[in-house]
Amino acid sequence: MSDPFVFAADLKDIRVGNTFKVCFPDHTPILLANVDGTIYAVDDTCTHEDSSLALGCLRGDKVKCTLHGSWFSVISGEPSEEPADEPLQRYQVKIKNEQVWVNLTPL
Repeated sequence: MSDPFVFAADLKDIRVGNTFKVCFPDHTPILLANVDGTIYAVDDTCTHEDSSLALGCLRGDKVKCTLHGSWFSVISGEPSEEPADEPLQRYQVKIKNEQVWVNLTPL
């Protein structure tokens, strides 16, 4: 059985309190977020409109969509502000040798 994780980024490129957008062939872009030293991975595209969440800011565990102001938890994927009402897909992350690896199958 092959390892389902794919390389996403070097850990040093995702500082605490920041996000990092990653594009994979044949997959929607993924947003990596560093919340207090833990890396989370969710879809980068807002579920309300097709806007990149990498353009927004990260406050605590929530990222803001700059288009209409929805906030999403990067831990649960759940929206906390309208107009978005659908959660983001979440992905499993592992850190190996100071690199971030993501399983592209949603949780």
